[in-house]
Amino acid sequence: MRDPYKVLGVTRDAGADEIKAAWRHMAKAVHPDHNQGDPTATARFAEIGRAYETLKDPKKRNLFDNALRMAEAKKQEQTIMQQRQAAREAAARAKAAQANAERVMEELARANAYAQKAAAAGAKQQQASTTEAAEEMVERIFGAQTARAAGAQSQAQSQQQAQAKPHTDESAKQPEQETTESEPAKAEDEHMEASAAGGSNMSLPLSLLTSLVRRFTGAGQPGLEKAPDEVATATVTIEDIMKGSWTTVSLPEGREVGFALPAGTTEGHQIRLKGQGFKLPGMQRGDAVINIHIAPDPRFTVNGFDVHAVLPLNIENAVLGTEARIDGPQGPVNVTVPAWSGSDKTIRIPDKGLPNDNGGKGDLVVELRIMLWEKPDDKVTDLMRSMREGLFL
Repeated sequence: MRDPYKVLGVTRDAGADEIKAAWRHMAKAVHPDHNQGDPTATARFAEIGRAYETLKDPKKRNLFDNALRMAEAKKQEQTIMQQRQAAREAAARAKAAQANAERVMEELARANAYAQKAAAAGAKQQQASTTEAAEEMVERIFGAQTARAAGAQSQAQSQQQAQAKPHTDESAKQPEQETTESEPAKAEDEHMEASAAGGSNMSLPLSLLTSLVRRFTGAGQPGLEKAPDEVATATVTIEDIMKGSWTTVSLPEGREVGFALPAGTTEGHQIRLKGQGFKLPGMQRGDAVINIHIAPDPRFTVNGFDVHAVLPLNIENAVLGTEARIDGPQGPVNVTVPAWSGSDKTIRIPDKGLPNDNGGKGDLVVELRIMLWEKPDDKVTDLMRSMREGLFL
């Protein structure tokens, strides 16, 4: 049952006349005869009647006030316990974060040393392979063209010798003229050889130059090693998970990253942000791994995707059954309490919990708690004694 003071809109210290006036005013306003188009008018009218029945009787009002004070005291006690538990968890998380930071710094030092060593070895190897490749390619290119130039020169000399055979006798008679004429021929041959060598330097095709550039710049080298991940903890509320809110968290190095809470988020869930971790020279950037922690809530506890809430009941409502209203993660929810409901009974309301990764939601699990009266009642005590001992007074 909802708080009768809230139902009638009066304070806890309201007098009997004020309570009666409020009941008459509200009963007249929500009477089903005057609200035939409202399907909830009958339930609202009945709720107002139950609230007035509770508050107009001093005994029932006193019982409800005692139960309400007990519930508030228990809630305050639970809040203190949750705060202590939250402090212990925060201390444990701080200790784990410190250990994680030390581990990350050690990994960073090892990764940095490895990166420097790998960079030095890679530079040396790349320089050696580049020099060897360049020498091999230049030798292959210019060796082929030199061979062609030498063949062309040999062919030219053979032609000259063939042309010089008919004039062998004249050459023998005039040696000085032959020598004089062979010098220009030799100079011409040397000029042709130099031209062939020079032409080979000027006639390299564009595709070959592009290939050389790609080879010397190290295109096609294997992938780099990945840097370590950064691990952080994000504390969120149940409402944040229900709404899929945008969340910002600080990484150990001081940088902040943001992300939206996906469906399927619950306590201990991990969210991996690709390429948001440590950035080290000569290494591929690592990821950021976010551990989700749900902040304590005095109204609810979370078990998987189910949200648990406690509904206090007095004895008469537990025995006779009642209609109650309880706060859920997304607003007030009506609960039907069957007759003879004990403290071990739970009422499961589907699709009122946290969103899961299958497109559905968990349940709202209402746990019943029977609250005893603050002051003993003689009639109830006698009734309990008669039920236990078989005495009829």
